[in-house]
Parts: sequence; C-alpha cells; structure tokens
Amino acid sequence: MAGRINDEDVKAVRDAVPIDAVVSDYLQLRNAGGGNLKGLCPFHDEKSPSFQVSPSKGLFHCFGCQEGGDTIAFVMKIDHLTFSETVERLAAQAGITLRYEEGGYNPSNQRGERIRLVEAHKIAAQFYIEQLESPEAEIGRKFLAERGFDQAAAAHFGVGYSPAGWDHLTRFLRGKGFTDKELTLSGISQEGRRGPIDRFRGRLMWPIRDISGEVVGFGARKLRDDDNGPKYLNTPETPIYKKGQVLYGVDLAKKEIAKTSRAVVVEGYTDVMACHLAGVTTAIATCGTAFGGDHIKILRRLLMDNGSARVIFTFDGDAAGQKAALRAFEDDQKFAAETYIAIAPEGMDPCELRLAKGDGAVADLVEPRTPLFEFALRQIVARYDLETPAGRAAALDEAAPVVARIKNSGAQHEVAVQLAGMLGILDTQFVVKRVAQLARWARDRGGRGPAPQQQRTHQAQQYGPSAPSSAPSGPALTLRSPAHRTERELLKLALQRPELVSPAFDAYGADEFTAPPYAAVRQCVEEAGGAEAGIPEPQTYLARVLDAAPDDTVRAMVTELAVEAILRKTVDEIYAGQQLVEVRLRAVDRRVRDVQGSLARLSAQGDSAQLTAVQNELWVLQQYGRALRERGADAL
Repeated sequence: MAGRINDEDVKAVRDAVPIDAVVSDYLQLRNAGGGNLKGLCPFHDEKSPSFQVSPSKGLFHCFGCQEGGDTIAFVMKIDHLTFSETVERLAAQAGITLRYEEGGYNPSNQRGERIRLVEAHKIAAQFYIEQLESPEAEIGRKFLAERGFDQAAAAHFGVGYSPAGWDHLTRFLRGKGFTDKELTLSGISQEGRRGPIDRFRGRLMWPIRDISGEVVGFGARKLRDDDNGPKYLNTPETPIYKKGQVLYGVDLAKKEIAKTSRAVVVEGYTDVMACHLAGVTTAIATCGTAFGGDHIKILRRLLMDNGSARVIFTFDGDAAGQKAALRAFEDDQKFAAETYIAIAPEGMDPCELRLAKGDGAVADLVEPRTPLFEFALRQIVARYDLETPAGRAAALDEAAPVVARIKNSGAQHEVAVQLAGMLGILDTQFVVKRVAQLARWARDRGGRGPAPQQQRTHQAQQYGPSAPSSAPSGPALTLRSPAHRTERELLKLALQRPELVSPAFDAYGADEFTAPPYAAVRQCVEEAGGAEAGIPEPQTYLARVLDAAPDDTVRAMVTELAVEAILRKTVDEIYAGQQLVEVRLRAVDRRVRDVQGSLARLSAQGDSAQLTAVQNELWVLQQYGRALRERGADAL
C-alpha cells in the first residue's frame, strides 16, 4: 500500500481548488450575502436552500442536516471516496504532483479504486476518439454525417469508435499498467474464453460523464447488420457507473441549466447532440433507463427549485414515447419546478427534426409545450368514449386519482377544474370534490385510495348506468326515481296497450331508457316487430317479445311489465302521450348536457369546424326540447 500523502501537499490541494468551484459542479449556488453562497443541499431533500458555502474560509455547512467541512470533505461525501482518493483526484485537477511519506511517489497501480477506474475510462475515451479517424471507422463517420453531425460536433461530444477486433482496447490499457481485474471491474472489458476481451467492438462510442465531467461509462451504438447485440449497449453497473444516477450531457448543460432555470430532457445521445448544436444547450438524456428519482435529485440541485424553474420532456410521438412520458409523470410531484412535454411533429425526435427542418425547428420544439399533467390526463381520457355517461364515469375513475396526487392544494383544484372540462362534465364542483376526497383517502390510508369497484359504483350513481346490454345491470330499479317510474309506465303501455303509444314508441331508441333492464325490454319489443305490431294480434305480439328476450332475467321483466297494473285508472291517449313526452324530454335533456360537454372539450381544443357542427346540434336539441315542453305529444 502507498504511504500517507504529505501534509504540505494536502494543504496545497486545499488552497489550489476553490470550494465554490468544486461545489458548483454538483449544484447551483447563489449569493447568500456576507460573501457566502447558498444552494439546495445535495445530502438531503429540501425545498428551500439551507446549504451554504464560504469561499473565503474554504468551508461548507448545511443548516438542515448539519453536514459540513472543507473541499476534501465535500468530495469524499458526495462521491463516496476515501480521503486519499479525494486528494488524488483534486490534485490531478490542479496539476499538483503528490508526495507520499512512506514509499515516495505513489505508482499508478496503487491509487484508489475509483481514481483508477476513472483514469481507465479517460484513457479509453481518448483511444476511441482517435480510432474514429481510422479507415475501419468510415461506417461510423457516415452514420454521424447522415444525421447532420460533422467532425467538430463529434469532437465536441467526444464521440469515438471501438475497433471490431476482440481486445484492441484491453491490450492498450494493459500497456498503460491496468490489471485485468481493474479492466473487468470498470466494465470496459469482459471475461472471454482466454481472458478479458473488449466489451464494445465495432460500435460508435459516446463517453458518459458524471456531473463533474469525469468519464464513468460509455454508450455504444450498433453500426453493422452482423452485430447481434442490442441497438444501444451501455456500460454495466460498476463502482463508478450507476445508470439511474447519470444524465448524459449534464456536464455540458449544467451551467446553462442553472443560469436559465430550465432543463430539456430528451431520449438519446444524438438527440442531446442535435439540441445543443441547435442552441438548446440545456438538453440532457438518461442512459438507457427511465427518468427516475435520482435523476430528479440531480436536476433539482441545478434548478434550485425556484418559482420559474421549468423541466421540459421531449418524447417521440409514438406509443413508446407516450408511455415514457406517463412514466415521467409518475415522478412529477418530486419536482418543485413546473414540468412540460413537447412532442415533435410527425413523430420525429430532435435529431430527425433538425435533419429535416433545421436548427430553428429544434429550438421551436421546446417553446409551445404542454404541461405534463395535462398530457398525462389527455392520454387517459382519450381511451374512453366521452359521449356516453359510462365513458365519462370510467375516465373520471382513472384520471381523478392522478390529479389527487398533486400535493399543492391550489394546483390540485385548478387541474381538477381542467379535468372536468376535458371530460365535458358541467358539474365542475363534483369533479373537484371527487379529487379532494381521493386525496384525503390517500393521506388517511397511507397513499391507498378506494378500490376501483367502489369508485366505479360511485360514478355510476352520479352519471347514470352503463350502456344498455342484454342482461339487466347498473343501479337497482326504484320507483322513487321519476325517470325509472316514467320509463316503466311507458313500457307497460307498449306491452299492454300498444295502440295508445304507436307509432311514436317505435321511434324511441333503447338509449332513451336509462335503466339497463328497461333498455333490454325495449330492445325485445323492437326485435318483435315494434309496438305497432301488437295492435292486431296482442297475444302473438307478447309471445314474440318473450321469444326475443336473451335470458330468463329479461324474460321475467317482460312478463312482469305485461301484467303489472298501469298506475292511472283512466288509461287513454292523453296519459300515454304524457309518458312518451316525459321519456323523450329526459333523453333530449341528457343529450343537451352531453353536447354541452362536447362543446367544453372542443373549446379547449380549438377545433372551429367541429365546434360549429356541435353548436348547430345543440341549437336543434334546445328547440326540440322547447317544443316538447310547450306542445307536448303534438311535438313528437
């Protein structure tokens, strides 16, 4: 083992590397007054900055978690290094040659593990860059050129090429003094039949750097058809590379992210390149994994969670991209920043967009953006038929718990109001109360809301039963309901006194009966030839209605309605007309509410042509409803 680092050299390292410069590699610092700086603590989650740095004293302290110390202590803590490893890293940055009290100069193969692995990656990255100029790498240069990246762009991002042979890099690093154990531990090499071989062969290489700018891994893109590996191959998990804790491009983007309080999250290495070259220099990407909690912590420290902070996700417009956006929304509440999504036209990613339409199109992509919560809700709502009560209820069932997760009560209320508009539910307060109820349930039950079936039942009671089916379903029938009572009377008339309701009854659809059992009976009457067919042959007509029943339950309902006494002693055309008008008028009123809901949705979407058509339908319905109220059965 190497001896202790000379005390004078340790002091020289402390003096040569300003603490504010080191800390700024990991989080955004702002003026705290008195010559101090402040930021969000990287060692615990906090909403307001309690982490302070004193450049003049070379110290940091967090008043929240009580962590503190000098430059060396900060790096040891944040990167999980030993004292010697930290001093060696900082000395390398400052160009200081260290002396060791026992054994003199520390040879390279005795340095700390992290230092050694980072050094191997640094050398490997330069090796790949040089290989990009080789004749073999023509395929890689062509790949870059076809995507609009010239030699300068490749150099800016450190893009390289891994030779197609088995162990070119492995032998090169051995010659630099690295052991086989170090090479396999780093992920640069892997075990072959006769010892370590190169992990990456015949691929275009992107160096993956941590926030301080050190290369900790690689992303490799397949170039040849005979390569049986995945399209993108990343460094495996190693002591220095944790894919869930690394953001590609963050070393280049961090200063602009901190300066503008804006970050743009894209999906791939070439997308980051395209954005930066187009002037969107806050672009970053995950490295072969979903955007998660550790990524959020990195961004929060850079954005410092001020009120104007923005995080914009750009995903492909295809199903996979939409799924990725919804996954991102799962962690939305971990941000204090506002989150948005921007989807390029025609399903293009930023790289394709730049190639097709130029730098300006990429810059424009992140401007007209949609709040992430709105995108997530629209994706949910789009799966349902909002023209039916059952569809709206089901959409509300799925969307309301999403809104209930919003922690800020004011924002939660505002989004609930928007959700009501998306669904076309005019009773906005019902949606707001429903969301608030779910939020309370989640708090009271440790984050668990009501069971899905409980939610569906509740919604069905509020917004009506499901669409008619052959078997009765939905809320229990009750004669206390005026609608159910009138529908029942009309069906009894259609079965017992068809001459009083014909031919108007036969123009009624099953959807005009709100109770599914009654809708099923109405369907049976239609299949039996309609009520008008029952005037000349009542017995044969009833037999046909019974034959049309799909099961014993509906058949029993037909029998019940055919024999039950009609509520009115004097059963005449006037009474029959009243039942016809009441059932039709309720159906018209329901349709008016549906169309008003559609208008609310279309107004939000800005579709003028469709809006005009729906407005015309609403006017016709309102006129018909007025006629029914004023003229009764004469208006049927």
